Amino acid sequence: MSLHYVSRLSAIIVLVLLLPVKAFSNPDAPKSRIAKRDSILKKINPPAIPAYSISIISFGAKGDSITNCKPAFDKALRIAKKRKGLKIVVPAGIYFVDGPLQLVSNVCIELQKGARLKFSTNPASYLPVVSTSWEGTFLYNYSPFIYGYQLENISITGQGTIDGNASQTFNKWKDLQEKDQMLSRDMNHNNDAFKKRLFGKNHYLRPQLIQLFECKNILIEGVKIINSPFWCIHLLKSENATIRGISYDAKNLNNDGVDPEYSKNILIEDVDFNNGDDNVAIKSGRDHEGRSTAIPSENIIIRNCRFKGLHGVVIGSEMSGGVRNVFIENCTYGGYCKRGIYLKSNPDRGGFITNIYVNNVSFDKVEDCFFITSYYHGEGKGFATDIHNVFVDGLKCRQATNAGLVVQGFPGKKVRDIYFSNVTIDSAPIGVSFTNTENIVMNDVTIGGEMKEPSAAK
Repeated sequence: MSLHYVSRLSAIIVLVLLLPVKAFSNPDAPKSRIAKRDSILKKINPPAIPAYSISIISFGAKGDSITNCKPAFDKALRIAKKRKGLKIVVPAGIYFVDGPLQLVSNVCIELQKGARLKFSTNPASYLPVVSTSWEGTFLYNYSPFIYGYQLENISITGQGTIDGNASQTFNKWKDLQEKDQMLSRDMNHNNDAFKKRLFGKNHYLRPQLIQLFECKNILIEGVKIINSPFWCIHLLKSENATIRGISYDAKNLNNDGVDPEYSKNILIEDVDFNNGDDNVAIKSGRDHEGRSTAIPSENIIIRNCRFKGLHGVVIGSEMSGGVRNVFIENCTYGGYCKRGIYLKSNPDRGGFITNIYVNNVSFDKVEDCFFITSYYHGEGKGFATDIHNVFVDGLKCRQATNAGLVVQGFPGKKVRDIYFSNVTIDSAPIGVSFTNTENIVMNDVTIGGEMKEPSAAK
């Protein structure tokens, strides 16, 4: 073999190795991302608000915090269904609701400034059980407090408050749930018939505050959410949802802010999070059931939000149907987060995480700034997750008390094609930890301070 041929072969190998870096630094790459994001935004359109409106007072409700207003809401919702459209206006006052609000299509509930829905603490009020999902497994359980199933054109708006009133009741079920939690997972793994998955009375799986199941054309705007029994907003197998300008003071156990699961075409913007768990947690089912359902969560845009709580944005860990096309843009912090951006799975899950874009996001003090793990809780086997194509451009953090950038693949399924650009983390005991990875690219990454001119010899 001639020296000339070896030189040409080496040049080709070097060129191939550099291609991912060139692709990431391509000045047209942001244009491609923006075009992709904007094409998704065109698919997300809030429903029209019904023109005809009636005050809930007209149906017998009283904002005195004592009168049970569920019959008034039930009557208003029957009228909305009959008319095929109604805005139910809730004026200032505290409205006690002894049981779930089971929504209908083409309805808007407008909570005016000073209005508060305060839900009952009595578990029996949320029976009979309804078709729902719990931590990635379909089953029958207590009704979510605000529940919609197979509906369209749903709006919850205004400057009022939705109060789950759960701190002294459902919140305490966390210590009692393990037996039912494990049973639900066994039913998932064993592919038990859905009709056998009966929970509810004498069981301890906490219901969600708001769940929209197989719904489309959704708007939740302006309201404040507090004191939830479990996850706050659960979008399950739903599409075309806008969650905008809402705020949280929901610090009970597992009070996730927004959980899209098997859902697509979702815009989450201008939200003030303050949650006892993940701010946004993107999911797509657990283990066997998630893989067999095979509906990815996709086309999700999170922008102009303020994060505060356990973690900012999480993908997983129940994501066996896959997650793709997630955009996290122009977000900052409202307080402490344990982790900023967190992608988590384990080898029980399978599925995939791909095409994740993080742009212009900042955190103050965290434990870990950016974390990907394929081995969550150090458990699982047989179904490693395919995690690739994650693009981070513009990430800042003042202090990471544990680690700056962490990527943990799995020996048989490496995390690959992860691109970091314009990352600044002022301090972190562990700056970078990449294990079982392939093609991790970094451009303009500074951790622990920027090095200036080298010192001169004396």
